[in-house]
Amino acid sequence: MKKIYQLFLLTALAALSLAGASQAQASSKKVLKVATDSDTAPFTYKKDDKFKGYDIDLIKAIFKHSNYKVTFQTVPFDTISTGIDAGKYDLAANDFNYNKERAEKYLFSDPVSKSNYAVTGAKGKKYASLNDLSGKTTEALSGSNYAQILENWNKENPNKKPITVNYVSGTTGISNRLKDIENGKIDFILYDAISSSYIVKDQGLDLTVSPIKESLGESTDGLEYILLPKDEEGKKLQKFINRRIKVLLDDGTLLKLSKTYFGGDYVSTINKD
Repeated sequence: MKKIYQLFLLTALAALSLAGASQAQASSKKVLKVATDSDTAPFTYKKDDKFKGYDIDLIKAIFKHSNYKVTFQTVPFDTISTGIDAGKYDLAANDFNYNKERAEKYLFSDPVSKSNYAVTGAKGKKYASLNDLSGKTTEALSGSNYAQILENWNKENPNKKPITVNYVSGTTGISNRLKDIENGKIDFILYDAISSSYIVKDQGLDLTVSPIKESLGESTDGLEYILLPKDEEGKKLQKFINRRIKVLLDDGTLLKLSKTYFGGDYVSTINKD
């Protein structure tokens, strides 16, 4: 009985030691605060009060079995960048596109998905190019890639009727903006094809989504990135994230997530331009 007791005691001590080591390892992980607006489905949204979406699961996969622990925070889209500036967030995952203004202040990961631009309008109304939007009215978030494209078109086409862009706050999500088309408040929304098609179908909106056939802007158009601060910690994270993106692309994880959330392959061509 004494030997059995000693064996039991040793086993218990070993278990406690392992548990302690596991807790110590968990507590030693650096906590990363990830900003997201939770209102850009299927990239980021909440279901049953849980963070969901392609970007969310991608971030989880990137930092799985790493020395980092990620926590997600829901914030209005237009405060994400200022939050990064203030050091409140370590990175942001919210279907971010590339533009020169952002690149001056922030770092981008390697691309993580590739969609294309689309115009959503009233049922049966199709738009093939930005020229078709002349004289029309829309809503957009200030500083977004979509707003910049429309602003640039107005500047480059002074002899045509301008596109009226009504700027809305980050609390006015894409779903609400699309509903403004149905109620006649605006004519269209310029957004990415993945999100537009998903939301119109998911919410049963009586709208038509038309992918833009023309090339808009730069070769980076349609590509999605993770946004990081432009400092030493950001550079360190960028290197780690980019290594993991390559692994997840090669092992099929990105493709699996793409099919789960986007309904198709929106990742195989991200590095082929």
